[in-house]
Amino acid sequence: MRIRTDGDHAYRRDAIERAADFYDCNKTKAVVSACDDAPHFVQAVRQVLARDDLTLEQRREIAEALSTRAVNFEVNTEIVVNTE
Repeated sequence: MRIRTDGDHAYRRDAIERAADFYDCNKTKAVVSACDDAPHFVQAVRQVLARDDLTLEQRREIAEALSTRAVNFEVNTEIVVNTE
């Protein structure tokens, strides 16, 4: 697999190099590690945001702090009133 890093895609090289530094490995292993970790990270964030012991404000702060360029977490509340 080849990943274009030229021209408008130059930011990809920086992202891959940051991942390699983070995981302390070569670029190929860093890309694979990041791809393996991403779904687990997203699921963990969803579980945290679903906790009922956090206030709405806390959930929103966590969502904002953990959102990235590629993944955005939002917390919404729904209030339903049924009348007869």
